[in-house]
Amino acid sequence: MDWQERVVLNPEVLAGKPVIKGTRLAVTFVIDLLAQGWAERDVLDNYPGISPEDIRACLAYASEVLNAQKVYPVGTE
Repeated sequence: MDWQERVVLNPEVLAGKPVIKGTRLAVTFVIDLLAQGWAERDVLDNYPGISPEDIRACLAYASEVLNAQKVYPVGTE
């Protein structure tokens, strides 16, 4: 999935947070709803301006960002 077709970063919208294109719904908001146990259908019913592809784009964006992070273990005592 090419999330870049559906997720945009615009400094004039929500202080530059990634949002679903054409909306003010932040990617983190959608992911948080899913993490809280909302089903995809619940999200779509409550936010009719988005599509299942938009939800998948949010997940693809999050996956790409997390996979790009480098993790450096901190020594333990």
